[in-house]
Amino acid sequence: MSSSLPAGRARTALCAAVVAAALALTGQPSPAAAAPAPNAPDGSVNRAFDRAAVAHDVPRDLLVAVGYGETRLDGHEGLPSQDNGYGMMHLVSNPQRHTLEQAARLTGESVADLKRDTDANIHGAAAVLRALADEAGLDASDRDRLGAWYPVAARYGASGSDAAARLYADAVYDVLGEGVRTRADGGEQVTVAPLEVRPQRGEYAGTGPGAGASASADYPPALWNPAYSGNYAAGRNSAITTVVVHVTQGSYAGSISWFQNPSAQVSAHYVVRSSDGQITQSVREGDTAWHARSANPYSVGVEHEGYVSDPAWFTDAMYRSSAALTRHLTDRYGIPRDRAHIVGHSEVPGNDHTDPGPHWDWAYYMSLVRGDDGGTGTPFPTWGTDVSVRQQPSTDSARVASLPGPTSVRVACQVHGGLVEYDGYSNDAWSYLPDYGGYVSNIFIDVADAWLPGVPTC
Repeated sequence: MSSSLPAGRARTALCAAVVAAALALTGQPSPAAAAPAPNAPDGSVNRAFDRAAVAHDVPRDLLVAVGYGETRLDGHEGLPSQDNGYGMMHLVSNPQRHTLEQAARLTGESVADLKRDTDANIHGAAAVLRALADEAGLDASDRDRLGAWYPVAARYGASGSDAAARLYADAVYDVLGEGVRTRADGGEQVTVAPLEVRPQRGEYAGTGPGAGASASADYPPALWNPAYSGNYAAGRNSAITTVVVHVTQGSYAGSISWFQNPSAQVSAHYVVRSSDGQITQSVREGDTAWHARSANPYSVGVEHEGYVSDPAWFTDAMYRSSAALTRHLTDRYGIPRDRAHIVGHSEVPGNDHTDPGPHWDWAYYMSLVRGDDGGTGTPFPTWGTDVSVRQQPSTDSARVASLPGPTSVRVACQVHGGLVEYDGYSNDAWSYLPDYGGYVSNIFIDVADAWLPGVPTC
């Protein structure tokens, strides 16, 4: 006899009281907990933008647009981005870029405060922008014209190729054109009215989209903006069998620029922009990008602009553009369009990353990849960390995939299989997940009943 789990039990007793037992079923240790959130900074975000703009003679709306393009005005609890940038304004400290340290010198603020205090971070970014404007020769009248700040924005955001710098500055000016109406970190509303600005691109006028930028030879809809040759390996020593989905933990242009940084030692084949789904290729498919450790030899890495913690980055344009790319890859290399072969970074063995995270809509994404209207099966929530998906409905069957954390899965059918005993309960019901090509114990389906309502027998 199988017994059902009481409603709510999955998220309380099962998760909290018997983690060790869960690991025996799932096969891998739980990831380390995230760092605690810092104390919220004092003061108003709007006042910080206003004061910084006046203090450094930088247009307030430009400051907001830069911050929105970098982080959606989210300080991410003081945690660094992929290229070691901090705060709403993404002040960077890495071997090639030192805007964080430059901000400390210019403002007298400590590096620690610039990383975590929103007011200090905004003032630091304004000081850096003003210093770049002085270097570019902008006088007082120039500084009053938003269009004249284009080369300054380009230098602030991307230190790689001119093409990457133009991608960054174009994004800032797109934000100015569309306006901003958002909630900053902490809930305060920040706005910029839509502005008609003609950017003075200067040295960047001859590069980038619409100015002779080369298209990808592997995927013609993409731009080609190559990574530094020391950040990937030439050639392959394995057939391509997998697509790995990543989230950049940073901006689109910033990630492309980071791949061009000789100190990065990381890269991905493609990067997808949030706002419109634009794709840039940084590594040829025939070469081995360094993006997923053990999966590097047999996978193509696709980065998505944004942060794991903020679902606002995952736009429909991004999902559709990325899915079209993944369809191209599955066609070209004969990769099955299922969740055993299209995986998240967190699902690759030997990785400690969490992307694409709980906000990535796998069910929708896979429906777009397959080109159907959502596919067969009934959606159900899951719970647990690193839950095994087995080739057959038993714990001694081969593990074909895993569910890295709570998510939604489509269940096509269910069957009685190997008995799973857990925290004093037992269940021999297993669900078949068509997106993964395998079975998961119904104990990890977050519903009250052991046998799922409305789901047929396999």
